[in-house]
Amino acid sequence: MKPAHTGRQVVMACHITGHYDVNRSQTLPDDDFSLVKDWADSLAALGIEGVLFHNNLSEATCQLYANEHLSFIRISHDPRFNPNVYRYLLYRDYLRTHSQEIESLFVTDVSDVVVVNNPFIQPLFRENPGTVFCGDEPVCLDNDWMRAHATHLRQNIGDYARYEADFAAAPLLNCGIIGGDIQVMQELMEALAHLHETYNHNNQTAYTGDMGAFNYLLRTRFADRLLHGPPVNTVFKGYEVDREDCWFRHK
Repeated sequence: MKPAHTGRQVVMACHITGHYDVNRSQTLPDDDFSLVKDWADSLAALGIEGVLFHNNLSEATCQLYANEHLSFIRISHDPRFNPNVYRYLLYRDYLRTHSQEIESLFVTDVSDVVVVNNPFIQPLFRENPGTVFCGDEPVCLDNDWMRAHATHLRQNIGDYARYEADFAAAPLLNCGIIGGDIQVMQELMEALAHLHETYNHNNQTAYTGDMGAFNYLLRTRFADRLLHGPPVNTVFKGYEVDREDCWFRHK
């Protein structure tokens, strides 16, 4: 087991508005903290540090909701990238500057994820350094939505179709919950950002490519250091509001 932590243990998320959200089929309002309040409240209840990257929350809103557990970082959005993708570039850049002070972290979706149990103190987490912990879904990789979602990546990454065939029956991993120690998370954020900057900056399809890129990297480069599903996450879209045995609840 790892010794008691000496660095920051933090959960990060992004709230980027003013750009069309393909998952909700709408453009999110700029200064609406209600979309992230459950996430923030769950961190505060457990005494976990949260960092929220945003582009359009007002100074008044940030001052109202900032506390000892939550800080805000204002960013500018690069319109070449969908917000679902751009977050990985933000995380990569932040970790390049702050990695020396961070021991471990999770990056999560912000409007449909809450923390149920502190992941950083769990024996499974502490006894598996170098492991990527992530969410998953009760479907396999080979499904209609993922085939459509990955069209752009399949056309631009040489071995993408082979990976899809090799892992067709594997559980679909969900990038709404990703965590681990700083070493593996910095490696993963660098890899995700590089993939999106190289292959996904000109994606004109109706799909973001974030799930495709995540599953591709995890299955091809991190498969031997991967843990997903319970107790990391509840059943995706299971709306298991009374479930208390997992670390994160994802819808």
